[in-house]
Formats: sequence, structure tokens, C-alpha cells
Amino acid sequence: MSINESKLDRGIRTVLGVVAVVVAFVVGAGTAPGIVLFVLAAILLVTAAVGFCPLYAVLRVRTNKASSNAGA
Repeated sequence: MSINESKLDRGIRTVLGVVAVVVAFVVGAGTAPGIVLFVLAAILLVTAAVGFCPLYAVLRVRTNKASSNAGA
């Protein structure tokens, strides 16, 4: 598993994850929309933390151009 997200991509995911948590509390943490937002926030924050997006891997997308030659 190699990093496939750029620093900008990771930063955007972090900001969106935090916003999703705040909105989840605003709409109600126990409501269906709140739970969906918490799940979305968790996905965004975890992928930002590790720098790897499984969907990017399936679609063969890399926003991190610097590590594209890593291991070669």
C-alpha cells in the first residue's frame, strides 16, 4: 500500500472530515443523516491520515506525483 494522495488532497479530506463531524452534531448525532455524516467523516479522516485511498487504487488515480517513482 503506497501513498496515492497529495498533501493538498489530504488537507482537503481533513477539513471536509472535520466539517462533516460538526454538521453531524448539528443535525443530530443519533439521526440517520448524523450517522451517515459520522461514517463519511471517519472515511475522510482515516484516508487523510494514512495517505491511501482504496477507491483511487481501484481507479488507478494518483494525486501524489512525487511518490509515483517510489520503489522503482
